[in-house]
Order: sequence, then C-alpha cells, then structure tokens
Amino acid sequence: MSHAESVTEMLRRHQDRLVAAFEDQDGGARFRTARWTRDGLGGGRARILEGGRVFERAGVNVSLVAGDRVPSAVSRTRPQLADRGFRATGISMVLHPLNPYAPSFHANFRYFEIDGGEWWFGGGMDLTPMYGFDEDAVHFHRTIKEWCGRHEIASYEEWKATCDEYFYIKHRKEMRGIGGVFFDRITADAPRPPASYGAFVEDGLGAILDAYQPIVARRSPMPYGDRERDWQLARRGRYAEFNLVYDRGTLFGLQTNANIEAVLMSMPPLARWGFDITPEPGSPESDVARFLQPRDWAAHEPSPLLPAR
Repeated sequence: MSHAESVTEMLRRHQDRLVAAFEDQDGGARFRTARWTRDGLGGGRARILEGGRVFERAGVNVSLVAGDRVPSAVSRTRPQLADRGFRATGISMVLHPLNPYAPSFHANFRYFEIDGGEWWFGGGMDLTPMYGFDEDAVHFHRTIKEWCGRHEIASYEEWKATCDEYFYIKHRKEMRGIGGVFFDRITADAPRPPASYGAFVEDGLGAILDAYQPIVARRSPMPYGDRERDWQLARRGRYAEFNLVYDRGTLFGLQTNANIEAVLMSMPPLARWGFDITPEPGSPESDVARFLQPRDWAAHEPSPLLPAR
C-alpha cells in the first residue's frame, strides 16, 4: 500500500466520524453517499446532506487521484514539477447552516506525492459568519490555536496570517470570513516518512468538532426573518465569488477532471447578488465589516462557548 492510500484510509475513517456527528447535530436529514471514478485518474466518496433542520447543505468528501502531469494549480508555484506524475488524496468539507446567524465552515487536509520522492501535507480550516459575534470568533481561533500548540511543526501565527491572505477577496477588498489557519507543503523537506505526521493531521481533524459545533449549537435556535435571510444570501454571494475566482482547490478539481458535483459541493445552495448592497450604518449587517479584516481574535476575552456535546 502506498503512502497516499494509507492516508486515504485514515481520512475515510474521519469522514465517517464527522458525518455521524453532523447528522446527529442536524437531527433531521441524513448524508447520502455518492461514489465516483474516472479512468486513469482515480475516484472518491462524496457524502452530502441537503435540506436539513440545521444544515441547508453539508458535504464531506474524500478523494484519491493520480496523473502523469501535475495540474497547473500546483505547478504554477512549483514549475519544476510540471512534467512529473503525482498522487493526491484529501478530505474536504463545507457546511452551510440554514440559520443566517450560524456561520459557514470549511476545512480540508490533503497529501501530495510527486514522482521522484517529493511529498507534502497541506490544509487548514476557516469560518465565514454572515453575522458577527465576538465570542464565536474567539472560540474558533482559540480552539485551533490550541491544536497548533500541541505540535512542533505547527505555527498558529504564521498559518493564521497565511489564511488571512489566502481567503482575501481582492475585488471586494475584504476577507471571505474571519479566517482560521491555512498551511501548505509543511513537510516537503521532512526527513521522516509521511506516516510519522499522522498524529498531527488526525488531531487537526479531531479539532473540527470542538471548534465549530458549539457555535452552530448556539446560533441555530436564534429567531430570524426575511431581512436576515436576504443578508445571508448576499454574503453567500461573496463566498461563491471567492470559490469560483480564487480558490486553488476548486481549480485543482476542475483541472484534474474530477467529479464536478463533488468539486462544486462547496458552493452554497442559494445565494443572491444585488446592485450596490449597502447595509444601514449601525445595523447588525454593517457590523460584519469589522470581522472581514485581519484581527487577533485569540487574544480577546469575551464569554466562552460551551463545549460540544
């Protein structure tokens, strides 16, 4: 079994665990499984929930693909790899709650092998609120900072800055959300084999529920109306803009001819665009702007959230 296949087995175990936890939190809809394959490429297992009580759409996907030529989404920053074969596996998840006060969440962990012996891990997680709450931002960032603090190879401060920069919508001059952490090729020059970094990756996958579920549990019961729903859909439009214009993961999926439904699973189920949507000054909608610029949320001291159950 190759290193990539071993990583895929581990990711599938966590896919099952995460799906079970999100189904339990939703309490209504269940994930359906869609397996896909491509001749000469590989395949994957997409798990999708739609129309739930808590989550309007949720997806947790695992794939293992290979090819004779590294896609341009990778080689444009590493041109020396352009003509080499590759194997890549990863888990990617996006959750879009129904309630506008509950934030969307994204995470992925991926592993690449390049012909010739080069390999690396990458990934991260980030949060996109439609309405901002200081305590949610602090809880999320402190939880992932604690995860990073448990591992020598991790750097929360560096990875947070990378995340703030990566999830920036240049044409809007704002971040997609409050960020999180984002890392790439952290083990490209590592002297140890890929399996020795399993604890770091698994601990990160384990931190997802602690970071996100308490926020959803707090916000999903909040009452809302048409005004909040309209604002949510407008903010989801910004989410879609980033994914379609800038996101390297989306580009990688399209360039490798992966399953298009799985690639675009990250898109919100509904969104809207209006001309020059400007919230009223002093409104909860206008307050979101202060969450969309880099900020050291882990250093703040609002009330803590209850732990996930």
